[in-house]
Amino acid sequence: MTEQDRLAAIQTVVDRVTSWQDGATEGTVADELRRGSEEVGVDLSDDEIARLADVIQDRHGAVSAAEVLSEG
Repeated sequence: MTEQDRLAAIQTVVDRVTSWQDGATEGTVADELRRGSEEVGVDLSDDEIARLADVIQDRHGAVSAAEVLSEG
């Protein structure tokens, strides 16, 4: 899987979690990110999940996985 494919798969998961989990606790968001990444076959580190969950919680809207993960 190329890095571009990986980011596209992660973005799909982030979009799904963002739309389903608006207002959910950060722990729930992190769990859903883990579950979704397993479903699409992408490994995310605990740090990547934590960063994505933080941004999803803070923004309550569109989140760019590529931007979030490039900040780390």
